Amino acid sequence: MNNYVTGAVIKALREKKNMTQEELAEKIFVTSKAVSKWETGKGFPDIGLLENLGKALGVSVIELLSGENITNQNKPCNMARGKFYVCPVCGNIIHTTGEAVISCCGITLPTLEAEIIDKDVCHSPKVEIIEDEYFVTINHPMTKDHYISFIAAISDQSIQLAKLYPEGEAQARFKIAGVWKIFTYCNHHGLFEFKI
Repeated sequence: MNNYVTGAVIKALREKKNMTQEELAEKIFVTSKAVSKWETGKGFPDIGLLENLGKALGVSVIELLSGENITNQNKPCNMARGKFYVCPVCGNIIHTTGEAVISCCGITLPTLEAEIIDKDVCHSPKVEIIEDEYFVTINHPMTKDHYISFIAAISDQSIQLAKLYPEGEAQARFKIAGVWKIFTYCNHHGLFEFKI
């Protein structure tokens, strides 16, 4: 992993819960000396303790490892504030409706930042209306090494996502219903945003 829990994080979370080192130690079945060593940087908790440590401190293991407490400020789940994540190892695509700490294949994934594109630019989708659908095509190579990984259509209430594969077609169909933004993801150049 690229991060591991630090003593400063453990201490801050413990103090936030108004727990003593002894109380935390009892909850996770270690000695208070072990907790003291972690908090002073003289040792680290065993990886087998992280789940129980996270529960005792009221955070997820991902939050514990990242040192960030994630609070979803996006209560109404506005799809326009959604975030995309792509795992560089396995290619998993994750979409969230707010801030999150996402981990896949043992690494914490960064939030993808979309580049806004206009018409007639590389990676720009061509959008046609066919009956009640948008037919989206992208003039892009689809080789094994360089391809469009997905196309997504966003409305105020939903996301439609089409996973694409190398040597396939860079195209997808989406129901029109409220769609106002298209996202495309190139495995070499990243995420692109196109407003309809």
